[in-house]
Amino acid sequence: MVEFPSMDDKSLHTLEYHKVLEKLAAYADFSVSADLASALRPTDKLEEALERQTRTTEARRLLSIRSETSIGGATDIRPQIEIAARSGVLTGEDLLNIKATLIAARELSRALERQAETYPRLSAITTRMPPPPGLIETISRTISDHGDVLDSASPKLASIRSEMNVAHERLLSRLERLINDPKNAPILQEQIITQRNGRYVIPLRADFKGRIRSIVHDQSSSGQTLFVEPLAVVELNNTWHELELAERDEERRILAELTDQVGRFAGTLIGIVDALAEMDFCLACAKYAEDLKAAEPVLVPTRKMRDGSHPGTTLKLYYARHPLLDPASVVPIDLVLDESTYALVITGPNTGGKTVTLKTVGLLALMAQSGLHIPVQSGSELSVFENIYADIGDEQSIEQSLSTFSGHITNIVRILKKADRRSLVLLDELGAGTDPQEGSALARAIMAHLVEQRVTNLVATHYPELKAFAHSTPGVVNASMEFDLKTLRPTYHLIIGLPGRSNALAICERLHVPDEIITAARNMLNPSDLKAEDLLDEIHRQRDIARRLRSDADRQRTDAEKLRLQWLEKMEKVEDERQALLEKARHDAETEVFELRGELDEVRRELSRARQPLEALKPLQQQVSALEEAAQAPVVRRQPEKAAGAPAPRPLRVGDKVKLRSLHLDGVVTALGESEVEVQIGNLRVRSRLTDIQRPNEDEQTPATQAAGSASSSPADRDSAAARPQIFAPSPGMELDLRGQRAEDALDALDRYIDNAYLSGLPFVRIIHGKGTGKLRQVIRDALRHSPHVDRWQSGQENEGGDGVTVAHLVKD
Repeated sequence: MVEFPSMDDKSLHTLEYHKVLEKLAAYADFSVSADLASALRPTDKLEEALERQTRTTEARRLLSIRSETSIGGATDIRPQIEIAARSGVLTGEDLLNIKATLIAARELSRALERQAETYPRLSAITTRMPPPPGLIETISRTISDHGDVLDSASPKLASIRSEMNVAHERLLSRLERLINDPKNAPILQEQIITQRNGRYVIPLRADFKGRIRSIVHDQSSSGQTLFVEPLAVVELNNTWHELELAERDEERRILAELTDQVGRFAGTLIGIVDALAEMDFCLACAKYAEDLKAAEPVLVPTRKMRDGSHPGTTLKLYYARHPLLDPASVVPIDLVLDESTYALVITGPNTGGKTVTLKTVGLLALMAQSGLHIPVQSGSELSVFENIYADIGDEQSIEQSLSTFSGHITNIVRILKKADRRSLVLLDELGAGTDPQEGSALARAIMAHLVEQRVTNLVATHYPELKAFAHSTPGVVNASMEFDLKTLRPTYHLIIGLPGRSNALAICERLHVPDEIITAARNMLNPSDLKAEDLLDEIHRQRDIARRLRSDADRQRTDAEKLRLQWLEKMEKVEDERQALLEKARHDAETEVFELRGELDEVRRELSRARQPLEALKPLQQQVSALEEAAQAPVVRRQPEKAAGAPAPRPLRVGDKVKLRSLHLDGVVTALGESEVEVQIGNLRVRSRLTDIQRPNEDEQTPATQAAGSASSSPADRDSAAARPQIFAPSPGMELDLRGQRAEDALDALDRYIDNAYLSGLPFVRIIHGKGTGKLRQVIRDALRHSPHVDRWQSGQENEGGDGVTVAHLVKD
């Protein structure tokens, strides 16, 4: 991992960055990757931050397609590798862990090797994973799945174990004859064979000591049983025990040899562990992002400002949520600073969300620069800050005193010395904890210093003087946390552009403070302040009205669209019934025509036999042929008619994609004539009649249908149609689902779909791309923005899929 200058540690702790790392580490399947997560620090380099973000994006895409992807049975084998490097001897279980880790690395490497183009950065990690040649196979031939050394590990071990089996069988056979001998039954405590001190013995009753010549190895706790080794089996026991020691020595020699082989590859194996940890860390970032419903932020370079009036930083967070708060209850905020703004003064009530807003911005910036996706809407933009400083204290949980004030000022002084144009400064309750007049003056002076030094900063305060400062100072803007006077509760919504209102007297009224006290308090206020507060009240009231009206309009649009879709569905059902009836009628007509032709043939034969003239049958034959042709005409499905006043579909144009019916090939129109068209098909240009042209997905007309169309129109209409052909495509449907597709494939499908939707006259369509990382959504919206057939686009409503759906309104010709 590349090392960069560390962020301000005190600010990291203040913004609770360590809690984010704790949550991230919980997603790691590997102790080494959990350590990487705990040690993660933001980078101040744009290139490195973009690289980290891309890795997380690739990991999310990989998990969305192959959710089972993991590091498998890998474990932290670094302690075992260290033992091997120091010429120690590993156990069978240690070698099994090494084998399992190497197999996991090999499988992961092979899986991503085939998809290097799709996941280039993850594949680059797996290039360090291939295990040393032959090591996995050697361990498999030597160690069993239970951690025992296999007979096949060496010929000597196989020979020793074979001799051990023979010696063991002889020993047990001799002991069984002793205990099963009827003479010995009375003197034995039980007819069993057991072990003491690694030797096979039998239980002899203490009363009969000496009846069997033997060596005593142990006795029972009661002293009534002696565990003895009969002298008749001593040699057999010795032989078996010697072979057991030889087996142990040979196993140790084999393990030492295998450990030495592991030690020779110590550096490679450590590299494999590091690569596995890095891969699992990327997967942990992806899993954390999925659970946060996060999106990849757009990290942008610092803009170069010619006049130096702005630090060139970007801060645009849409639908931002604090990552440590409950997703079910957290209120999202939109914090967007325009290109001329780099300082924000947030006012509002206590517990109204000012502190959470500051922490949200700071923490999301830290996460973005760490390579983590952040809980925002796709398209959110951030600069990469060289450092982020925060002085945030919970005013409700500490007693305001000189020591507290001194602590805050000491921290602010430290920040002011270090902050520059590439820093982000977050100050909560600036100037609080001292005399209000002095605190207000100090807060304005600190703000003025930050603005003068062109430091991007967000300040939360209660002082009304800072509202006027923000209003009159270029680069600074007011913001407020909304408060509901009806419920006396904050809504936690951030409103940029409007300062917060003073709600003290309004709250007192709601809490039934006597009117005379409220009136006296109002009379003590500056009239200009009252006028400003009344104006703010009116602005907020009008804003609430506009928001409600927009919500009602969106709801009505959704209801209208539902009704329209229901109407289309009913029309489709009616058309299905119409087609079914017409098909049945056509089939019946064909049957009757067939029977009529048979009867006509029979009449012809009768006339021939009677030598009568056949001219009288010609009119009947012509009528039967006409009926047969009419009966064979296919039933054409009708599209629902457009509403009155809808614009007519546009004629064929240069650049349109078409198909030549005669060649069954697709091409692009390069030139148009009165009756002919030139089409580019690959490297070949073909001239063809307009009647041979078909738009993509257009139902081909049969000759009978074309003839019917020609018969129903006047000669003038036919001439006009030949000169200005109107070629339309059937509706491709109101929705296109692109979830799970690669960007290149999705763009091809989107291009074809938009063309067909435009040609069929659809007013708007829905593109379903899912939320995911936000990359596919961004690519699709960029394509829609540059499409000549799309007028505008917007995110879907909550009941339509929210930001996982884009509604594109098509151009009307």
